[in-house]
Amino acid sequence: MSNQTQSVQTKPICKISDAVFAKLRTVSILSTLNDEELRCLEGAQEIHLEKDGVLARQGEVAHYFWILLDGELSVMQAVAEGKEMKLAPIPSGTAFGEVPLLSNTPNLVSVRAKESADLLQFDEEAFWKLMTSCPGVRKSILGNMAMRIQKLQSIAVQQEKMASLGTLAAGLMHELNNPGAAARRAASQLRENLMRLHELSAKFSKTEMSHEQKQCMFDLQEHALAAKQPLRLNSLEQSDAEEALAEWMEEANIENAWKMAPTLVSIGIDAKELECAREEFAGPIFSDALSWLAALVSSMQLVGTIEESIGRVSDLVLAVKSYAYEGKGQRQTVDINNSIHATLVILGHKFREKEIVVEKELAPDLPIFQALCSGLNQIWTNVLDNAIDAASQHGHIKIRTWVEKTLHDGRPEICISISDNGSGIPTECQAHIFDPFYTTKPMGVGTGIGLGIVHRIVEQNGGVIHFASEPGSTEFVVRLPIDNVPPKEQSS
Repeated sequence: MSNQTQSVQTKPICKISDAVFAKLRTVSILSTLNDEELRCLEGAQEIHLEKDGVLARQGEVAHYFWILLDGELSVMQAVAEGKEMKLAPIPSGTAFGEVPLLSNTPNLVSVRAKESADLLQFDEEAFWKLMTSCPGVRKSILGNMAMRIQKLQSIAVQQEKMASLGTLAAGLMHELNNPGAAARRAASQLRENLMRLHELSAKFSKTEMSHEQKQCMFDLQEHALAAKQPLRLNSLEQSDAEEALAEWMEEANIENAWKMAPTLVSIGIDAKELECAREEFAGPIFSDALSWLAALVSSMQLVGTIEESIGRVSDLVLAVKSYAYEGKGQRQTVDINNSIHATLVILGHKFREKEIVVEKELAPDLPIFQALCSGLNQIWTNVLDNAIDAASQHGHIKIRTWVEKTLHDGRPEICISISDNGSGIPTECQAHIFDPFYTTKPMGVGTGIGLGIVHRIVEQNGGVIHFASEPGSTEFVVRLPIDNVPPKEQSS
């Protein structure tokens, strides 16, 4: 006898006794059999199992089929970290063990006696004799097996749904962290700006201002308020403009010139447009005037960031919904460059924390994209977030957009490339990188949901995404068809 039944006392029986025969009548799967059909069960071994005695161990090769006549058995399944999970017990009058024998698989669970138990045991030879020479018994066993497999599948599906729901919820919380943190940070900075504006307004109210000075301030304010969103400059253009304006402001003895220059450049203000203020405001009041203007511009942009962050929360929920359910979003027009810029704003603090250099080459004539589902900006969020995690301190990330005629029928595509100089994706992981819930990050850092969502959104918009990775260089390229049409329209 195998070591899986070391605590089992066995007694061969050639003929079923009246007492055992009466107990077999209580076995549910045998209840429809007549006396002659039940006699097919002769030749089994009668087994007595003491309390806590082991009948079968998970993972071992299956050798027996059992019918529990008296007592109750515990069913245990091994889970993580060497622990066991208790499943539904086996009551008396149950036949079991046929599934691993018929499917030629190891035992899926461990079975031990919850209390002392009496069973009939059929070895493989006796079991297959039953299956070949006893049609009534065979029908009962196969019917029981089908019912048990169906129940196991139902349990497995339910467990998978619950696991997926838990992972999906955890992933959503992870992804909501970026816009949530951005909104909170922007609100805090906005409060500081409002206090600064209040201080400067109080200072101006005590200063006698000429009509020309008031008109100059009004014109600059109009310029600031007319800018609906920051300019989209390539990295080199933006750097040159900021440096030129900061140097001009320093020559004019402006406090915090290098801090204010990026804000003013973002709405298209250069030294030429500030000449009126320099002429009208003498001495320290000129610095106060520009500080007031920068605070106003920054406040407007922070309001935009808060709006974008709150909108991104809604987009994230819709993106997860589109991942979990195969649905169709409403068609909408999307400016890809604006979408990418908004994502850079949302993730700005992560770039600053690692002092990552971001290089942008955004095509100025990029056509508007007709999106078929919402959440398009989630593509950039997840790919850039991964790039930031992969990049080292003082790393480099490059973003490019362009139009290219790459489709087989000559139709143009909008192309978006995001690359980093990080450690790269391990070769053994690359085939699974878009699989749902697959992640190469440590536990608690990544959920594996991000790139699964990315792949789904790209496909729903008629596009493709591919990547190339090696140590020191990883690039993701997204290609989206310009004249995008829904699948039904394409087939009609």
